[in-house]
Amino acid sequence: MTDSLYTPSGIAYDASAPREGGLPVVLIHAGIADRRMWDPILGDLSADRTVVRVDLRGYGASTTRPEGVLDHVADVVSTLEHLRITRCHLVGASFGSGVATEVALTRPDLAQSLLLCPPGGSLLAELTPDLRAFFDAEKAALAGGDLDAAVEANVTSWVAGPGRDVAEVEPSVVSAVREMQRNVFEIAEAWGDVDQAELEPPALERLNELDLPVLVLVGGHDLDTTHDAARRVCAGAPQARRVDWDDVAHLPSMERPAEFAALVRGWTTEHDPS
Repeated sequence: MTDSLYTPSGIAYDASAPREGGLPVVLIHAGIADRRMWDPILGDLSADRTVVRVDLRGYGASTTRPEGVLDHVADVVSTLEHLRITRCHLVGASFGSGVATEVALTRPDLAQSLLLCPPGGSLLAELTPDLRAFFDAEKAALAGGDLDAAVEANVTSWVAGPGRDVAEVEPSVVSAVREMQRNVFEIAEAWGDVDQAELEPPALERLNELDLPVLVLVGGHDLDTTHDAARRVCAGAPQARRVDWDDVAHLPSMERPAEFAALVRGWTTEHDPS
């Protein structure tokens, strides 16, 4: 990982060299990953605009336990303020998409656009059978103290996804997620129980307030709950549109990095201030 910089409250981040022109892009990782998930696209994106990656608290190098309630939205906002970023494009993956959406709802002045790739976290509404099966497998593994099995439950459900075997996924993607997910479990184990802030009213009840362009990217091998979330966002957010990549699962940016970088470049260029 690129050497980490830290905010005063202990949030790890890195930022590319300042670029003139388009607004910065802020990347918020998935819950099965950390900011390293963006490694394959970082060089491409940072060629023509500033790119910021954060490790949410409890992920990657952001290992400082919160003094009170864990509040990812406040951590992202304080990181942007630390970097003196007053407007940006927010790109979130899975859990990070939920955080990005909550940032946009809490501080609409900061968000120029949202790219949700795919929606997850606080944007998930349905406990579909495939999501229940994942929860049951992960819970059983953690109850037995078997972190390796818990990691594999995540890899099977989210990286391979329904209809695919793990062996069909690029090995470097699988190994990267295994490493990042295990790190998440180890931090959580060291911390113990931590209360987490929740947006009230929830983001799913406020999608009509998203007065900005929203792009939703969904993989064909993703879970049913993710497809349900994508439908809800596209129905509720006034300026939302959807793109489907049939050959990927829950991490399209890692499976198809060149195409994903091109998607982000085109989206952000289209929605930069005129």
